[in-house]
Amino acid sequence: MANKDLIIKPKRAKGDDGYRTFSIRIKEEIVSKLDNISTRTGYSRNELIGVFLEYAIENCRIEEK
Repeated sequence: MANKDLIIKPKRAKGDDGYRTFSIRIKEEIVSKLDNISTRTGYSRNELIGVFLEYAIENCRIEEK
């Protein structure tokens, strides 16, 4: 007879996948633009925000006073 044990492995702790979840507050106009881009490209709003943030961080320049 085959072994019918159900094997359950420990669940990874939140944040173990390299991602963090947090809330942001943005204008309705920006949400609308994100939704429009999402519809046109097939990317989720979350994926787009990640792409846009990564681009902004890599292309950010801080001017010293």
